[in-house]
Amino acid sequence: MKIKIIAVGKLKEKYLKQGIAEYEKRLGKYCKFEIIEVPDEKAPENLSELEMIQVKEKEGQKILAKISDNDYVFALAIQGKEITSEGFANQIDQLSTRGTSSFTFVIGGSLGLSDEVMKRSDAQISFGRLTYPHQLMRLILTEQVYRAFRIIHGHAYHK
Repeated sequence: MKIKIIAVGKLKEKYLKQGIAEYEKRLGKYCKFEIIEVPDEKAPENLSELEMIQVKEKEGQKILAKISDNDYVFALAIQGKEITSEGFANQIDQLSTRGTSSFTFVIGGSLGLSDEVMKRSDAQISFGRLTYPHQLMRLILTEQVYRAFRIIHGHAYHK
């Protein structure tokens, strides 16, 4: 199985890199895992609505270029469906049982995801109505993917 996270922007914080590296190491026995960073678009502080759309579209094109045709795509979005860890694990397990072997998770930049990326996604999930920094979301998502595999395999991590 292949798990890919496509994220906008470069991760700079050492503590986040260390946390992700730990879960990436743990995930090694369950899947091939990778994080792909696409550059964020530079934009002034006070963007017009049109400028916001243009930034998201440019970032969206970079994201879409990294998605394979056979990837099952989860877009992370505040307006997405809220799920439990168990539900998340069950969804991955059921999809893999039906033959899906490549999963891609997309984390947008500070403005979110373009309409094109949302249309390409197979599912839109939310980790709650709170807003998280997109850099921190990489760590949270990586931990939840690891947790899902532990749940699927009946291990004690999830308690």
